[in-house]
Amino acid sequence: MVEEIVVDGKRIEITHPDNIIWEPQRITKIDYLHYLINMSHYLIEHAKDRLLMVWLYPHGIAGKKIEKRSVPESAPEWISRTFYKNKERILLNDTATLVWAANYGAIEFHVPFDRYDKPDFPMEMVFDLDPPDDTSFHLVIEVSLKLGELLQSLGLLSVPRTSGSSGLQVFIPIEPIYTFEQTRRITTFIANYFQEQMPNQITLERVVSKRGNKLYFDYLQLWRGRTMPVVYSPRAKRCATVATPLTWSELEGGIQPTEFTILNIKRRVDEKGDLFKPLTTEKHNQSLCEILSFIERNKV
Repeated sequence: MVEEIVVDGKRIEITHPDNIIWEPQRITKIDYLHYLINMSHYLIEHAKDRLLMVWLYPHGIAGKKIEKRSVPESAPEWISRTFYKNKERILLNDTATLVWAANYGAIEFHVPFDRYDKPDFPMEMVFDLDPPDDTSFHLVIEVSLKLGELLQSLGLLSVPRTSGSSGLQVFIPIEPIYTFEQTRRITTFIANYFQEQMPNQITLERVVSKRGNKLYFDYLQLWRGRTMPVVYSPRAKRCATVATPLTWSELEGGIQPTEFTILNIKRRVDEKGDLFKPLTTEKHNQSLCEILSFIERNKV
């Protein structure tokens, strides 16, 4: 079965619109596309001009996933794209491209930290807090609140968000005037501080089998070529969870990542607004110069 829809004046043939993607909630492919269309303004705002990487799930979310970065030969001419290292790469710059990618099999949308037209200068700093298991989100909340307090003491605004999986990320908007090497010095300094302060609760060990029951305080993901899910991107998880921005007060009150799904995010954004908006509006108010100078002076 094929269903045709028109998005931004582009006709897109939707194949197998009634296929169920998330079985427990009976969310079909067409339901999923409607979610993306309804949330496209926010997805595009936070992904624009960044080289897109998608995870394709041709056999459903329980099946094997395929990484896709370049524009496939079958893609229509109107797909938003750019050349990067002699390859055509997809840009998530319009709703039609978003819907086309989803129809092609994309479930998760990931982007790097820098824009294609200003490479090597990240648009944000990020810490990724990964719990040892699905029952330890209380530990994520504890560590993230302490991290938020530290960042505030440094004069930095930060926004927490669920990863859409089991963890949480803390984003700090910055102007793209600092290199990855400079931001790495800051994230390393903060990560080492936290490991000293909470040695029984967190680890900086990248090898999963060596982490034990500690939370992984990931400060290394922020680097050139690496990616994270776009905010409001669905995740290929059984509960149809979404990478969702939060308020610090929500974290203090206690939440679970499974609360935020394709079925309720649009209503949440309608009520609360885009809580990730500071990532685009507050960059000019965030300076890293004093922190970098402190690290340099103290050789830490």
